[in-house]
Amino acid sequence: MNNPLINPGVGTFFWMLLSFGILAFILIKFGWPAILKALKKREEAIAASLNEAAKAREEMKHLVAHNEELLRQAKMERDEMLRNARMASDQIVEEARAKATLEANRIVDNARENINYEKLKAMTELKNQMANLSIEIAEKLIRAELSDKSKADALIQKELELMHLN
Repeated sequence: MNNPLINPGVGTFFWMLLSFGILAFILIKFGWPAILKALKKREEAIAASLNEAAKAREEMKHLVAHNEELLRQAKMERDEMLRNARMASDQIVEEARAKATLEANRIVDNARENINYEKLKAMTELKNQMANLSIEIAEKLIRAELSDKSKADALIQKELELMHLN
């Protein structure tokens, strides 16, 4: 087992150590500041992102609160509109009911007047017919009575006496 890679000699060890030291020095001198700068930049970007996220979260909270307020106001306005519409509807119904009642009362009054008019007309007509019938009956009775001359003279005398008394 004389493999130089597994059992390195002192010279190989020295050169490897020297090469590693030079590489470490170059990395520390030039690479490390670039790495630290990149890490610092990344850290600042992450912090800025977290700040932006916090701001966005706060803004979202405000927007949600504002939206809830708008929603509450919209519901109140909707309720007010519904209440106004309901009141207007009730008022219209009440006005229609009042108009219908007035119209019904007017129709009933007109019907009563027509009934009274027709009743008076019928009574007048009935009186006229009764008067005509009475005249016809009286006429027939007088003809029957006046057909006899002596009865006619007696009736005339009687009527004349009644006229003088009045």
